[in-house]
Amino acid sequence: MPPKTASSVAAAKPADEKITINLGYVDLGQIDLLVQEGFYANRTDLIRTAIRNQLAVHADAVKQVVARKTLVLGIQHFSAADLRAVQASGETLQIRILGLASIALDVSPELALAAIDSVVVLGALHASAAVKAALAGRIR
Repeated sequence: MPPKTASSVAAAKPADEKITINLGYVDLGQIDLLVQEGFYANRTDLIRTAIRNQLAVHADAVKQVVARKTLVLGIQHFSAADLRAVQASGETLQIRILGLASIALDVSPELALAAIDSVVVLGALHASAAVKAALAGRIR
């Protein structure tokens, strides 16, 4: 039987991911000026808006790549019950996500290895350190 895809497992809604960027003083000064003049509520508002604008510009390219690579777009959560069901069926998951893949904290490394064939995540993978270590050879 072919492996199941991540789209067959329920999704969850976690908090935003934090990132750090380095900006030059001139760019930062211009951002602060726009915030001071009321164009944006704060630096984060401007940066989020700029990122969303760039993502909108490239939305068609993202859609084409998602379709070509058969990625699930969004957030997918994998519970221990989900993975036990996959294991019981004799199949394995090929997790391919653009967004967030979340593996429940009660999933053992042994269960993850038995149920997950491969992991490709463009975004973030949330799982226990033990599960990430067990799947290290399957994460691309």
